[in-house]
Amino acid sequence: MAGNDNFFQKVYEVVRLIPYGRVTSYGAVARYLGSSGSARMVGWALNSSHKLEDVPAQRVVNRMGILTGKHHFGGTTAMQQMLESEGVKVKENTVCNFREIFWDPNLEL
Repeated sequence: MAGNDNFFQKVYEVVRLIPYGRVTSYGAVARYLGSSGSARMVGWALNSSHKLEDVPAQRVVNRMGILTGKHHFGGTTAMQQMLESEGVKVKENTVCNFREIFWDPNLEL
C-alpha cells in the first residue's frame, strides 16, 4: 500500500497545480506521472482526497470532459457547482469548452 500512498501524493501535487478555471483529465495526470494507463488509479487517488481541502479534485474530468467523478462529491451537482463557481461552463455533466480550457501538465509544467 505504501506505493499507492506515494502515487496518490504525486497525483495531489499535480492536481494542486491546475489553474483556477481550468480542467484536466485523469489520463493527462497519469501520463505526466509516467504512468499512462493508470487513469483509473488517478481517480482512486482523487476519491481519497476529499479530506484534503487543498486538492481541487473537481478540476479533473474524463478525457471527453464528462464529470464522471461527480458522485464522489457531497451531492449530485456539487462538482458542477464548484466548477461553475470558477467560471467553467457545464451542460449535461460535460465541460462545454473543454478543449479551450484543458490544462495539460505535460505541456504546461
